[in-house]
Amino acid sequence: MTKSGREGQGPHPRRRGQGELEVQVVGALRQAGGARTAGWVQERLGGDLAYTTVITILTRLHAKGAVSRERAGRSFEWTAVADEAGLAALRMRKVLDGEADREAVLARFVTGLSAHDERLLRDLLAQGPQEGED
Repeated sequence: MTKSGREGQGPHPRRRGQGELEVQVVGALRQAGGARTAGWVQERLGGDLAYTTVITILTRLHAKGAVSRERAGRSFEWTAVADEAGLAALRMRKVLDGEADREAVLARFVTGLSAHDERLLRDLLAQGPQEGED
């Protein structure tokens, strides 16, 4: 028997980071094409993920506006609102919102962009707000 007391079992499954789990959950919901339960999400992501973990991730995603939910009996059915790019944008906005000097942070971010990314950003800014944005 091994030190962990688990005979014949391999190493622990690789632990996923919160951001990685969020992307996987949103991806599963986007592929579903409609509202799904937390149990359905858990099944799609694999057996090593606890149901409570799925609920926690879905609740955090809901608070961020990345998923919506509707009451279904005593539970909820969840629908993806954001995609991977939307999740990344939410994370970037959260970091920016946590800083006291937004101007300095944005200035440092922009000056650190590659020439290609800077052109892309200029083009996006020239287009103005996208539909549904302020």
